[in-house]
Amino acid sequence: MEWLTSIARGSLGILVLLGICYLLSSDRKAINWRLVIIGTLLQLVLAVVILRVPFVRNVFDFIASFFVVVLDFTEAGADFVLGKWPQVAEIKDGLTGDVFTVGYVFAFKVLPTIIFFSALSSLLYYLGILQFIIKGFAWVMSKTMQLTGAESLAAAANVFIGQTEAPLVVKPYLEGMSKSEMLCLMTGGMATIAGGVFAAYVGFLGGSDPEMQRVFATHLLTASIISAPAAIVAAKMLFPESREIDLEKQQLNIPRQEVGNNVLDAISRGTTDGIKLAVNVGAMLLVFTAFVAMFNYILLNGLGSWTGLNDYVVETTDGRFQGFNLEYLLGVIFAPIAWLLGATSSDIMIVGQLLGLKTTLNEFFAYAALEGVKDQISTKSMLIATYALCGFANFASIGIQIGGIGAIAPGQRKNLTELGIKALIGGTVACFLTAAIAGMLVG
Repeated sequence: MEWLTSIARGSLGILVLLGICYLLSSDRKAINWRLVIIGTLLQLVLAVVILRVPFVRNVFDFIASFFVVVLDFTEAGADFVLGKWPQVAEIKDGLTGDVFTVGYVFAFKVLPTIIFFSALSSLLYYLGILQFIIKGFAWVMSKTMQLTGAESLAAAANVFIGQTEAPLVVKPYLEGMSKSEMLCLMTGGMATIAGGVFAAYVGFLGGSDPEMQRVFATHLLTASIISAPAAIVAAKMLFPESREIDLEKQQLNIPRQEVGNNVLDAISRGTTDGIKLAVNVGAMLLVFTAFVAMFNYILLNGLGSWTGLNDYVVETTDGRFQGFNLEYLLGVIFAPIAWLLGATSSDIMIVGQLLGLKTTLNEFFAYAALEGVKDQISTKSMLIATYALCGFANFASIGIQIGGIGAIAPGQRKNLTELGIKALIGGTVACFLTAAIAGMLVG
């Protein structure tokens, strides 16, 4: 009976999330319900095939094992440059006050992984391998969901590369895109993650255990793939296409880009980009952690202390929260959504605050918090949180997209600024749809 309950709750969650998109739609009468139904079914079919069909699951496990090996390659490079560090830094988990060790994992595994995988992605793009895979995914989505070629390519590219790199795949089409197509591009960027941080999350969540690394690699890869059709569904509900599709745009042609003069140049460029990304990730996590600590100090020692809310929170949550802090507030706000996604009832406050951290700050900070509480929640809640957090949907990404896409398509800057919030909502809904479906299947 438990699996029936999971399916019922997940189905309710999907309906609620689609209902939110319907209520916020710019033109409800223009919504293409055929696209919505097919997109949702495509997401469900992909999830079932990947997670439940043994042969396909074995293929994805094999791919996941590749990422585990990549982590070993990265560690070899990190050990050579940085040396082996037997001592790990200890930091306090902001949720419980418990001390857990992440210094070594983050500084000497996660950040080097971002750099190496960025270089590897650049090499694969130079060799044409990544383009071939992207075109395959784009063909499936263009045929099943009747999207323009540009939309299909961008949605497929977002599965493998970042939200500022994916638009380069459709650079010649950007200036001529409609608002609906532009929102589809932006939402796809919000709903998926880049390859570099994907490998980093595998190392971060899996720790030093190769088997756990493989498990998380499989789930993160699944999440990123099935979020692509979810992003299209959310975007096309929020801003339906009002013009006739130009058949010329059905051509799935990826324009050539300057990724290097030769193999070594491609690797060098990818390494440089990876360094920029790694420094940005480290700096952002440092700053956000400091700000959260500051807000928690104010709330705990101010309102929480003066009103007695600290004691109330500790008592009602059985000590899971230190008191009236930011994590508790986000947990209260997002707990109903965590329940709809299928999280275990006793875990909805913790999963809810993770969803809130991801939306208001970023997914890396949320994954850091998840790593600190994974022993306090059920396996199912852990997996649902892993799927729900797998995307760039946060407020900072609005600025990143406006700056990144606006630089290569200046004529779209006005549309980018107007569609920013809708893209955030669409990307968030897409990630949550993916988590709801995963909650129905992981059991």
